[in-house]
Amino acid sequence: MYGTVARMKVKPGMMDKLRETSMSPEQMNIPGLVNTYVYQMDADPNTLMLAVIFTDKEAYVKNAGSPEQNERYEQMLALLEGPPEWNDGEIVYPES
Repeated sequence: MYGTVARMKVKPGMMDKLRETSMSPEQMNIPGLVNTYVYQMDADPNTLMLAVIFTDKEAYVKNAGSPEQNERYEQMLALLEGPPEWNDGEIVYPES
C-alpha cells in the first residue's frame, strides 16, 4: 500500500465547509483509494493531519495527476491558510 500524510491549517470558520466538500461519496469513490483518516489536533482545532491510503503507488500517482484530483485540491486549498505539507510514502506496517 502507498499513501500520504499531510498537515494542514484550516481557515477559521471553514471546518464544516471542508468536511462537506471533501468527504462526499463522490470524493471517496476514487480508483485505488482504500481509506482516508483525518485527525483534528487537540492543541489547535484548525490544524488537521490527513492520512490517505491507496492500494499501491501506481494508483496514488494516477490519482494525483488527474484533472479531477486537481479540481478537488483547488477546492480544498481555498479553505486552507496555505498549502498542506505532504509526506508521501510506502506503507510498511502493518503489512498488507
